[in-house]
Amino acid sequence: MLKSLVADPAEFGKVAVAMGGSSAEREISLRSGEAVLAALKRKNIDAEGVDIANDPVAAMSRKNYDRVFNIVHGRGGEDGVLQGVLQAMGLPYTGSGVAGSAIGMDKLKTKLCWMGMGLPTPRWLLLRDQQDFQQCEQELGFPFIVKPAEEGSSIGMSKVTGPSELTRAREIAAGHGNAVFAEQWVDGIEYTAGFLGNLSLPLVRLETPNSFYDFDAKYCSDSTRYHCPCGLGEESEKQIQELARRACAGLSVTGWGRVDLLIDNREQPWLIEVNTVPGMTDHSLVPMAASALGIGFDDLVWRILETSIETG
Repeated sequence: MLKSLVADPAEFGKVAVAMGGSSAEREISLRSGEAVLAALKRKNIDAEGVDIANDPVAAMSRKNYDRVFNIVHGRGGEDGVLQGVLQAMGLPYTGSGVAGSAIGMDKLKTKLCWMGMGLPTPRWLLLRDQQDFQQCEQELGFPFIVKPAEEGSSIGMSKVTGPSELTRAREIAAGHGNAVFAEQWVDGIEYTAGFLGNLSLPLVRLETPNSFYDFDAKYCSDSTRYHCPCGLGEESEKQIQELARRACAGLSVTGWGRVDLLIDNREQPWLIEVNTVPGMTDHSLVPMAASALGIGFDDLVWRILETSIETG
C-alpha cells in the first residue's frame, strides 16, 4: 500500500484545481473538477476551482497558487500545453510532465512508441482522403474503428461495418480538427489498468450492450457494467498490470493514469490508449479500482495531489 508523503494539509499550500478548458471534454472535466475540489475541501486543503477556459496563463495568474491539481481532460490540459505553462510559471502540478502528456494524448504517436518497444497494439492506417479507403478495406477488413488521433472519452469515434459507413465515419472524426485513422477491430473484452505512483490498481473489466465503449457507455448509460475484481486469474492480472506499467514507462507517463486495452479470444492483450488525466466522475474507473484496494475517493484525491510534490 502507498505511504503518504504529506501529513498536514497545510503543506500543500494554496491549491488550484484546474478544470474546464475548451476541449470537447470540457463538461466532463468540470464534473471531475467539482468532485476533486469537494474532496480536497473535505480533507481541509486550501483549494479553489479554476476554469482555465482557453487562457491558462490568465487563469493561473489571478492568484498566488502553490500547486495545481490538473483535472483538465483533452486538448489544452492533457496534451502538454497546460503542463508547459505551469512549468514556465514554476507551479508544481499533478500527473505527467510535458513529454508524457503530449505523447499520451496523440494516439498515433503513442502507437508508434509502443511498436518501437515491441508492445502489442492493433494495426492502423491513416485516413487522409478517399484514396486511403480502399487500402483500409483491404488491409484491415471490416469491421474497424475510425478515430480522431487527439480526442479522449471516445469522442468522434465510429465502428465501421461496411464501405457505405466509411465516408461519414471519417467526416465525424475529422470534425475534431486532427488526424484521423482507422484501427483494426479486436473481438474481445475491454479492460482498464489504472496506476497511482508505483502502485498498480486492480483491473476493471467493462461490459456494455453498445457496439463499443463509447461516450454514452462511459458517461450516460446505466446499462454499462463494471467488474472489479475483473475475473482474470491472479497471474494473468499481474501480467497485464506489468504490460500497462511498461506501456506508461515508454511514454514517460507518470504520477497517475490509466491504460485501456482489449484481450482477444486467444487471450492476447492489445494496448489501445493511455489516459494521463483520467476522469474523476461518478462513472470513472480509477476511483472504482482504487476503492477495490480500500482507497476511498478523498484519499485517492489526496494521493494524486501528492504527485505534485514528487515531481515538483
